[in-house]
Amino acid sequence: MENSASLSILLVEDNILNQKLIFLNLSKLGFKMDIANNGQEALDMIKKCRYDLVIMDLMMPVMDGLQATSEIRKYEEGLSYSTPIIGLTANTFDADREKCLAQGMDEYMAKPFELDLFMALIKQLGIIK
Repeated sequence: MENSASLSILLVEDNILNQKLIFLNLSKLGFKMDIANNGQEALDMIKKCRYDLVIMDLMMPVMDGLQATSEIRKYEEGLSYSTPIIGLTANTFDADREKCLAQGMDEYMAKPFELDLFMALIKQLGIIK
């Protein structure tokens, strides 16, 4: 388990306002953050750098979050680790959550981003103490 100061997060989000909001909230807590604007950028970045966590928006241009998650999981098949991925979406139906988990995401959060819920999720997933 990591402590928050050493946690490296890839935020995959195409909306600039959401990027700023999440980046500012998590940076204040000491998380190291990188941003990808779509799923293809995220996949490219994950192939170059290992992250402790990915926050993945679902609806994005170029490659959406579900497809990106699937591609990340394929890439990681030969590796000794699996990067935790938390889906982030405005869709809050149970079917959406099930779709995220079936695609390989570890958890799911509804927008707007809530810091308390996020912290509870990463503790639940064992990413931090």
